[in-house]
Amino acid sequence: MVTTVPRLRKALQGASPGLAVEREFWQTGHDVVVGLDEVGRGSWAGPLTVGAAIVPKDRRIYKLRDSKALTEFEREALFDRIADWVEGWAVGHASHQECDDLGMADAQRLASNRALTILGVEPARVLVDGNWDFVGRGTTTAIVRGDTSSLSIAAASILAKVTRDRMMRLATADYPYFAFDDNKGYPCPRHKSALQAWGPSAIHRRSWVFMDHIPWTGVPRGLRPDQQVSLFRGEAFEDVRFSLDRSASSS
Repeated sequence: MVTTVPRLRKALQGASPGLAVEREFWQTGHDVVVGLDEVGRGSWAGPLTVGAAIVPKDRRIYKLRDSKALTEFEREALFDRIADWVEGWAVGHASHQECDDLGMADAQRLASNRALTILGVEPARVLVDGNWDFVGRGTTTAIVRGDTSSLSIAAASILAKVTRDRMMRLATADYPYFAFDDNKGYPCPRHKSALQAWGPSAIHRRSWVFMDHIPWTGVPRGLRPDQQVSLFRGEAFEDVRFSLDRSASSS
């Protein structure tokens, strides 16, 4: 197990996430401020994962950066330090099947609320990266580039990323052709080649557009009602729906 956090690379030694936003809320009586961040939204396989973190008011941690700026080795080295440092943390997931059934917006909302439920406290304010409130509880503050400016969001991003990466590495034993230990379910040349050779695994998101490019006829793309309405119109919709139903019944 990695216990020593490596020296920050020169590119990461500049500005680091801070507590400016958190302090604004603490000073106005919002004692419980939770940072949230997601990982896995663009993946073709595996869960969508949301991390939640409550950082302490009086203790700092060094070398913490947005998970996307760190290498896998650096994130793993920081994981235990962050987990021990924060006042509370949790990770919630939406499975590949839930991503297919609900669509990404609702799947992300589901994973977020699962993370907050596991956290076990009612946040006075939730900080999220970006400009979209994917929590939907009425207590959200969206911060563009929040993962680089808010220590709470940056901590949540690493907790979520490392947890999901570990899950995908474990999945490699069951699905070795896809090299999930390397690509974590995201698109890459080897992943595309494996899909063309073997078709989707049991943890692939089958409503994704990549399914249209697999030269297999036995595994049709799964379409939610909203996708059917947006992709097909009039008689063409009826023809394709019949074709999909017939394929499913014959498999």
